[in-house]
Amino acid sequence: MHLPDAVTTAVAQAKVEARAAATSSPAIQAPVALPKYLEQTYWWAYLHPRAVSFFERQWLVNLILWGNYATLRDAAFAELAALRGGKVLQVACVYGDFTVKLAQQLGPGTRLDVVDVAPVQLENLRRKICARAGVTLHLQDSADLAFADQSYDRVVVFFLLHEQPADARARTIKEALRVTRRGGKIVIVDYHQPAWLNPFRYIMLPVLHMLEPFALDMWFTDIAGWLPEDAKPTSVEKRVYFGGLYQKVVVTL
Repeated sequence: MHLPDAVTTAVAQAKVEARAAATSSPAIQAPVALPKYLEQTYWWAYLHPRAVSFFERQWLVNLILWGNYATLRDAAFAELAALRGGKVLQVACVYGDFTVKLAQQLGPGTRLDVVDVAPVQLENLRRKICARAGVTLHLQDSADLAFADQSYDRVVVFFLLHEQPADARARTIKEALRVTRRGGKIVIVDYHQPAWLNPFRYIMLPVLHMLEPFALDMWFTDIAGWLPEDAKPTSVEKRVYFGGLYQKVVVTL
């Protein structure tokens, strides 16, 4: 499936706007190619000119997660509660109020950086955060971050991994580990294989198969299984929600 001409035009225009909204660092502003999986599989959700206006509705985001959005969002935020004056990286933009609430949760002096490979998503987030102090947007690929090693205290990956093919997913996790300081945490929230008696198991199976072709990987492989072989975390903790349909994994270095 190829990207429609209207989408290509909108993406090109959004690149100009998003780069203006991002940091002034030349390394961060360098052109970034859109991953093929994003263009071919998820153009309708993240790149189409009407995608943002359609999906950027708080009630819809909550509905997609079967009413669990706030629970999962706050579960991620709980891992950041004790952080004061550090640096947080959010990997990929999120529809809804996730980033706005995250910025509000962080203590004084804490810096929040957000990366995304889709300029249209950065422009949408720029409008939502309204030039909030301490928040910087960066045009980058999650699988090839431009940040220095061990530069963040916390890295948050909220419902991104299930949208990536296995190779991109592994590289995203590797990059998240690379930029996290010793003693820091990577917080991942995503899909998980639900319990056999959970009726949503049988609802979500065909939905994910049709709309999210990489998501079922999350059902059959633990996130810990995608950690690099040379990774040496202090701990990997997992908690599941909503009968096992969702999970939070916290990797502490």
